[in-house]
Parts: sequence; structure tokens; C-alpha cells
Amino acid sequence: METINLGTARRIALGAQGFADPRPTGRVDLRHFRRVMARMGLLQIDSVNVLVRSQELPLFARLGPHPRDLVERATAAGELFEYWVHEASHVPTEHHHLHRWKMAQEHRWSGVAAVKRRRPAYVEEVYERVRDSGPVVAGDLSRRVEKKGPWWDWDDAKVVLESLFWSGRLTAYRRPNDFARVYDLPERVIPEQVLNTPTPSEREARKELLALAATHLGVGTLADLADYHRQKATPCKPLVAELVDEGRLVPVRVEGWRDVAYLDPNASVPLRVGARALLSPFDPVVWFRPRAERLFDFHYRIEIYTPAPQRVYGYYVLPFLLGDELVGRVDLKADRARRTLLVQGAFAEDRFRTRTEMTSIAEPLAAELALMAGWLGLERVEVNKNGALAGALARQQISVGA
Repeated sequence: METINLGTARRIALGAQGFADPRPTGRVDLRHFRRVMARMGLLQIDSVNVLVRSQELPLFARLGPHPRDLVERATAAGELFEYWVHEASHVPTEHHHLHRWKMAQEHRWSGVAAVKRRRPAYVEEVYERVRDSGPVVAGDLSRRVEKKGPWWDWDDAKVVLESLFWSGRLTAYRRPNDFARVYDLPERVIPEQVLNTPTPSEREARKELLALAATHLGVGTLADLADYHRQKATPCKPLVAELVDEGRLVPVRVEGWRDVAYLDPNASVPLRVGARALLSPFDPVVWFRPRAERLFDFHYRIEIYTPAPQRVYGYYVLPFLLGDELVGRVDLKADRARRTLLVQGAFAEDRFRTRTEMTSIAEPLAAELALMAGWLGLERVEVNKNGALAGALARQQISVGA
């Protein structure tokens, strides 16, 4: 079994995700978006909007400034649909058939069964309302109920809509102005040829998803491959063995990794990666935290749900990718009222200590922050004093649009 060193594994992984490709220099359009989606395979959705909605950040990381309606346009063109893949995700419609095995399973939320017991006819009533009267958001069908818990509490209409969405009887897209999920019949949203694609068995679909995961990761362990589309490792293990037997995966050892890794035989091995990018907490490069630690020696935990006094780095912290390394992280917030990008904390990784090292990170980070601020329509970048990198970053005197 071949052994590859960790630096090579990082370059393979980043190349597979599109970070060895230069950013576009001219007008960015759907062609560029399609190339990014071919690299990533999906965009995880998150509603937190303290900076920008998370699904926009992977596009910015790979494309730089771009029209912020690309996802909306691709969805309207029938190229994307939303489903539970790596959590809620925008997924290419060409992969719709690979997720139907999950749609055929019972919904995992207990509230669905409870509604069906109490109101056995209600599921069909809601479905017929959408079928006969057109797309709806949950608020069109229901009266809001008082929240009972710390996050949310859905009434019956929302629960049933989610059940129909899970089962594939309804599909959904996001309303641009308020991010609400709009539910509609699949045949009114997803192209006919996609819906007519034959449905594979669960086993074959899982296997193809693992092969796709290898394409998007370049190299990864069984756990890495399974996590990409939120599969369990146990049923995936024999499928990975089959992919090896078929020559679609190559087992390798990666320096410092305990488990066997699997290489996409078509993966490129970039000689260098010259990336400069701020990564969403839900970017595929970092979303599986054990992989981020193995690949980059980068311990990363999102602290949104951690009480403020217990946070180490901040509320919405983005890793900073420079070259083929994760060299630091910044806690960012868009203060839209003041048209300011707030850097509430800036931190270099512990291995960087000298003033020269800090400056070598701060300079490209400042350029990336200025680029992001301009893309978001903000006029200035303000750096707070929190974090060992903050001083070097403040000295850059970041100017937006310069």
C-alpha cells in the first residue's frame, strides 16, 4: 500500500475542492458556479446571518466577488434542489435519484408520527392544498404557536410540510427576501428528465454517493467518505471495499493517519496550492472536524451555541486558508447599519509567534477581508484588539475598494 505524506494529501484534498484553481478575473456567472458545484457536490445551508448566510461563503472562497443570486438562479434553472444531505443542502438535481432511498424511509422526527396519529387525514389535506393552489410557506397554512423551547416549536402544518419534503412528495426552495422554505410539487420545480431517471437500489445509491465523496475529497478515510453525504460508516464499509475491487478507489496510507485512506484514482496532485480564502464553518474543507485535525492540525469547533463567557474564539469564526495551510481564524460580523465589517477577534495558529510570521498572515488576510467587505456592500473594516493576530492585522490599515 502506497504511503503519501501529509503535505501531498493536503494538496490533493484542496485541489479536489477547487482551491488549486485560480479565481475568475472577469465577470462571474453560472458557468463558474457550475464548476464550483462540480468540485463541491453540494452547499450546506445554514440560517445564521451575522455575516452572510453560510451557503454563500464557499462560493466567495472559491470565486471571490460574484453575483449573490447565483444559487437562486441555478435553482430557478432546474439545476439545484434542496434536501437533507449534509444537513439541509443545495444539491445538483442530477443527483436526485441518489437520494430517493432516504426519501423512502420513515421520517426520523417523532412529531411527524404524533401528528399522523392525531390527524390522520391532515397529511393528504396539506399535499392537496399545495397541489391545487400552488407553492406555500408554512405560514400560509398555519397559525404560529407560542415557542415552548429555546429554539423553535413547529405547529402541525410545518411538521407535515417537513414530512412531505423528507419523503420527496414535495420539494423546496428558499424565498430570497426572508430565507423561508417554499414548498411545491417536484414536477413544478425539478426537470422532468431528472424525475424520470430510474431509481437505483439503496445499496447502489449509497455506493455512488461514496464514489462522489471521493471525487470531492480527493483522499479520505471511510469516516470522511461516509460523512460527506451524512451516511453511517457501517453500511458503507463493504461498499468501499467493492469500489476498491472495481478500481474506483485506491487504498493508501497517509502520514500520521491511523486509519487507511482511499484515494480517488482520478484526483490531481497539485504541485502547489496558492489559495487565500476565508472558509465557512460549513465548508467541506472543515465541516468534518476530525478530518480538519488530521489534515491541517486544526482544532475547530463552532461556538455559536456556546454561552458567550465560555467561547474561546468568538461567535462566528471563519478559518483562514493560506496556501495549503489553515493558518488562523477570525470572528466576523457584518454591521450593516454602520456599513462595517467587524473583525471581533483575529487569531493565528500557535505555531506562528514572531512579528514576521504574524505579518505574513495579516497581509493576505487584510486583502481578503477588504475583498469580502466590498462584495457585501460594506465600506470599511474595523479590527478589534481581541486575539494575538489583531495587532498585526490592525497595522495593515485595511481600505475597502482600494
